[in-house]
Amino acid sequence: MTSLGQRIKQIRQSLGLSQQALAEKLGVSRPSVSMIENGERKVYAEELKKLAGIFNLSVDALVDLEKEPQIMIRESREAYRTEAAPKMRINVPQKNLQKFKEVLIYILNEVGAKPAISETVLYKILYFIDFDYYEKFEEQLIGATYIKNEYGPTPLEFRKIVDQMMAKGEIIEVRGKYFQYPQRKYLPLRKPDLRIMKGNEIEVIDDVLDRLSDMNARQISDYSHNDVPWLTTEEGKTIAYEAVFYRTPAYSVREYDDPV
Repeated sequence: MTSLGQRIKQIRQSLGLSQQALAEKLGVSRPSVSMIENGERKVYAEELKKLAGIFNLSVDALVDLEKEPQIMIRESREAYRTEAAPKMRINVPQKNLQKFKEVLIYILNEVGAKPAISETVLYKILYFIDFDYYEKFEEQLIGATYIKNEYGPTPLEFRKIVDQMMAKGEIIEVRGKYFQYPQRKYLPLRKPDLRIMKGNEIEVIDDVLDRLSDMNARQISDYSHNDVPWLTTEEGKTIAYEAVFYRTPAYSVREYDDPV
């Protein structure tokens, strides 16, 4: 039960869910979730089914402790037209993995030292970079998989890739407080490799940073909640890239021809 509890905690945190939020979805008290994660309480069969649904996994995938729950970065537009459950084996194409790393390093070099740029803020910045680029060019920039949760879009690949980058000495994690709230930040230990980024990609990244990098976690979360892709997605589900073509003028970054 301890191992299963740790697994549940790991997946919950990767989705950006608090214990209270998971408790409400599961229909139990927050202390019950804490006891489950600490291996102090049994998880009943009906609860396992609910947890699998919340995490968008099969029950078998949830309880298979030999496999670490990791997510696949999809490459084609077609992949975003259907909702697929996260895979249990990581299969991130090397070009997408490297692009994710270089974009993150670029962001951290540009704005990572700003006081409000926490992990939560980075989630939303990456989301707007990915979705703005897709709206403008109908191609993926990073192509990460974003899940809707109460705090806004969460990139599922983020934690695994960041762990790899810290292990390689590319970034460091800094924990502290922003006002009275706990905060986790990342700072770069190298410059980005701009050779793998195109000019229009850097242009979109810079535009997003100019618009959003002065927002704190609450402000950028609230801002993300009014974007059509987030609004039209069910809680805990994958946010479809195709939804950017239905954005309101306040969020759209593309000039569309007037209908005839």
